[in-house]
Amino acid sequence: GVTRLLLTRIPFFKEIIVSSFACDSCSWSNTEIQSAGRIQEQGVRYVLAVTSRQDMNREVVKTDCATARIPELDFEIPAFTQKGVLTTIEGIIDRAVAGLEQDQPVRRATDEQVASQIDEFVGKLRQLKEVRSPFTFILDDPSGNSFVENPRAPQRDDALVVTHYRRSPQQATMLGLELDEKAADTAEDLRNEVLQFNTNCPECNAPASTNMKLVQIPHFKEVIIMATNCDSCGHRTNEVKSGGAIEPQGTRITLRITDPADMTRDILKSETCSVEIPELEFELGMGALGGKFTTLEGLLKDIRDLVERNPFTLGDSSMPGKMEKLQEFVEKLREIIEGRRKVHLIMDDPAGNSYLQNVYAPEQDPELQVEHYERTFAQNEDLGLNDMRTEGYELEPQAGL
Repeated sequence: GVTRLLLTRIPFFKEIIVSSFACDSCSWSNTEIQSAGRIQEQGVRYVLAVTSRQDMNREVVKTDCATARIPELDFEIPAFTQKGVLTTIEGIIDRAVAGLEQDQPVRRATDEQVASQIDEFVGKLRQLKEVRSPFTFILDDPSGNSFVENPRAPQRDDALVVTHYRRSPQQATMLGLELDEKAADTAEDLRNEVLQFNTNCPECNAPASTNMKLVQIPHFKEVIIMATNCDSCGHRTNEVKSGGAIEPQGTRITLRITDPADMTRDILKSETCSVEIPELEFELGMGALGGKFTTLEGLLKDIRDLVERNPFTLGDSSMPGKMEKLQEFVEKLREIIEGRRKVHLIMDDPAGNSYLQNVYAPEQDPELQVEHYERTFAQNEDLGLNDMRTEGYELEPQAGL
């Protein structure tokens, strides 16, 4: 046989694919329809009051997951019992009659009582086609892709009621849609999901992708980690943003580095955090390196790379004395990383959003000291808090007005 496919559009509805098969040997033919779009966001229910022969000629798109009912006869065509079809209301009744009469010869021979009841019911269905009395036709499709014609479109049809509804979990499962049992818990979804959005590489401006993940740091708070990887030039970068608000007090964290194992401690350095190593007379301002979530070794290596790649210490313009001092400083940093030099690392964050891992948590770490302090006016000014009002910010009426 030959199967023909036709993409067509139903006026005031949507596009569908009509599939028609015909066999020249036995003259058997069949017509089916499939939606040319996706499953809709909501299900749809059509309720039509059939009162005349003209209503029997209304076009109907019935998908395979739609349910057709006639309450007056307590008649229902369940979902997935018929293929999708483009027909009329009369055609749906004819298909139902043909389906019921298909096995009647066998029933008459095996169970005559059931066969007679089906014959009686088939007679009632055929009487519906004459529309001697009004009846109701209901088409319910959780996929939202079924349709009942409105011959008065775009005007309203008083005999046709169209209702859109939200699918139940059972209906979504029937359609093969995956439902998240914790859909209401948005924060939990974000913790378990890596979000990706398109951007441009900061080095070569080629299209790249940035991954973003919400991470809960034990004994601290949530942070947002963003990582960008460029396939064109190989540039990689990561950045950390605080997932919460600015703390009421600033935080000063002091760690005495005494063991090479300290290099594996996790560190969250926010954009507002400054780093100081008193033994080396070194201080890193709050704007340098940006936000980072790494280890102590990773932070020290980033500081080393920042010093070594300083453009004012390279090339012909560099001073010989400065080069020697920088090389000496880099060597001391290398000794700290290798655990051959004991120093203090001080992280001062006025926003209170930085963190240094306590390897003895929840017990107190003898080498780690965390202090909370009140911010100065200058620190609040740097954070933009002096002019920020979260309460009573409504404009007060001026005197004399």
